[in-house]
Amino acid sequence: MKLVRLGTGGPVLLLAFLAALTGLCASRSDAPRGVANPFVFDPKAKCEPACKHSGICIRNNTCFCMRGYEGETCQYANCYPKCKNGGQCLRPGKCRCPAGFGGKYCHKVTCEDGCWNGGECIALNGAATCLCLSSWTGNKCQDAVCPQGCRNGGSCVAPGICSCPDGWVGGACHTAVCTQSCLSGGKCISPEKCRCRPPYEGPRCEKRRSPYLSLQRVKEQATLKLPLCILLVLKQGSGPQCGFLIKARPSDS
Repeated sequence: MKLVRLGTGGPVLLLAFLAALTGLCASRSDAPRGVANPFVFDPKAKCEPACKHSGICIRNNTCFCMRGYEGETCQYANCYPKCKNGGQCLRPGKCRCPAGFGGKYCHKVTCEDGCWNGGECIALNGAATCLCLSSWTGNKCQDAVCPQGCRNGGSCVAPGICSCPDGWVGGACHTAVCTQSCLSGGKCISPEKCRCRPPYEGPRCEKRRSPYLSLQRVKEQATLKLPLCILLVLKQGSGPQCGFLIKARPSDS
């Protein structure tokens, strides 16, 4: 075997060449490098800017990239499979995922803090979103739905169930509570307030009104010696009305 003597710097160049050749034969990049096999290696080649990530300058401004990198200067990392859902390849096999996605290749949808009450995390228009059951709503499916609504300051605490403030009950907090029942057919219309049916009145509709509000002398025409009319006023549901007239004559004096 004949040995070839290398000049100054020869071992370094030979080592670089063998490394490039070994990298080409032993490993195959999933991304195109723009270098054919076999290729011409120029020991005096210069690459400006320099090859990155251990790339080797094999011809002027031509880089041979190591496995997992690509680009004119081997500046781009190559992930295979490609990063999904807008993920960015940081280094070979390592993706940086946007919010809402995870996994080695950003292929898994992840909702922050998860989806509650049986909700499912899905990708919607490129964003992670909770798909809620019909009885729940909210960005995490945390809010219950009451189809009947909760009135009078009530709040929906579970599907179809309202939590009512003091003084109200019922599925929709629509029924007022009077601790003392309304009497005589009266109706509780708000907490501790009765609406009475005529002719009853009072906080509990416990009093019956007299049909006569007043009996008074309307006018006395003594000097003219005219008959005295006394008006008897009856109080009805629609307001005072004239009931009948009683005629009287003042005494002659």
